[in-house]
Amino acid sequence: MSDHVPQKSWFSRNWGWAVPLGGCLTIIVLFFVFLGSLFFGVSELITQSTPSQDAVARVNEDEYVIGILGEPIETNGIMNGSISYQNSVGSADISIPVKGPNGEARLYVVGTKQDEEWVYTEMYVIIDDTDEQIDILGYEQNEDDNKNQW
Repeated sequence: MSDHVPQKSWFSRNWGWAVPLGGCLTIIVLFFVFLGSLFFGVSELITQSTPSQDAVARVNEDEYVIGILGEPIETNGIMNGSISYQNSVGSADISIPVKGPNGEARLYVVGTKQDEEWVYTEMYVIIDDTDEQIDILGYEQNEDDNKNQW
């Protein structure tokens, strides 16, 4: 008769380092998933904001910008900046990458929100190839309070 000693499984022999390492890796992966979802969630909020949509609509109506970038002009990548809302007051200072068939640019928007209405103080495009800055705000005077509005 031979003395056959059953060998322990891999997990039984290595659990002392495998469990902590697996737990740490899981925590690290979950952390990066959380950061990614937070980053893309904030980017989506900026994309769906009224200032962003107003600016993209305005740049698609500007014949000079269309002449440079071509049609259609659409967003191209991750927007950055800040948008804040509190009650019916808000502010926006955002930068939106845009592109057309003929080139790329960055669209900048600065404005405030009061009483459910956005008032823009800056809205311009900087063309990537030439660094040309094009004002697309097109001021109109509001007779009631002399604020610049679109």
